[in-house]
Amino acid sequence: MNCILIEELNKAAQTPETLISEGEKIYTDQISAAAERIFEERAERPIVLISGPSGSGKTTSANRVAHLLEQRGSKAHTISMDNYFLPMHENEAARDKDGKIDFESPQRLDIPLFREHLEKLFRCEEIQIPTFDFARQERCEGMPLKRQKGDIVILEGIHALNPLLTGDCEDFTRCIYVSVRTRIADGEQLLHPSKIRLMRRLMRDKLYRGRDLSETFEFFKSVERGENLYIMPYKHRADFDIDTFIKYEALVYRDILLPELKKSSESYADYSDYADIEKFLELLAPIDRDLVPDNSLIREFIG
Repeated sequence: MNCILIEELNKAAQTPETLISEGEKIYTDQISAAAERIFEERAERPIVLISGPSGSGKTTSANRVAHLLEQRGSKAHTISMDNYFLPMHENEAARDKDGKIDFESPQRLDIPLFREHLEKLFRCEEIQIPTFDFARQERCEGMPLKRQKGDIVILEGIHALNPLLTGDCEDFTRCIYVSVRTRIADGEQLLHPSKIRLMRRLMRDKLYRGRDLSETFEFFKSVERGENLYIMPYKHRADFDIDTFIKYEALVYRDILLPELKKSSESYADYSDYADIEKFLELLAPIDRDLVPDNSLIREFIG
């Protein structure tokens, strides 16, 4: 597990353009190494599965891999596994012992259809990718896709490495696990990587989903439980383990999140569980979010 000191970050923030460039390069180099190997093995392993917990940057990572593959001359198709969710009335297998739907369960996905599509994509047979309407919790008319020889298909989702969904696909897939793997340190105190991912969710939910921080805090409790049950046990299956921590990101989040965190400290009953986020942000020097590159992973969360 990597660790970076607040003192080091604040010193580097005196020249923000350099810090930003360095932070982006660390992430980009990891993505590039994975894309290079995937391209070299595209004939034997044309399917890429990308998994990671909430706030890990799966979508950006999938798109960046696809872009690099296209640059190398291989057409890439990116599919979100969210489209394989079952309609709400078909979620019986995802109910817990109390009859409540476990929204983090892989049983919420159409497992037979997903497995069928994996096999067909490998064999270059046409599939009809479903589309899921989250507002209505219903499946809608999808779109056709037929992989041509030499093309690569990237499927991203929290359950992408779970064999319950993927079955026996090791012979024709490459697997990527993305998550924050770096801790921020202040002396002997450490900010756990999950708190960086939570910051990302807080940013996105506040700016673009109309949720206040307390709603995201509550939601994240369920998310973490699901991660421990359904995601973490399978990360060992990954061929590539990518740290999506961006060296300067917490400095960008600082001035956006701090005022909202202080408000939540007065109203949210379990705020003590997340007070360390406020403490660490207060110690960091701010960086203007307008300096963040348009293609940065951070843009997935700040827009």
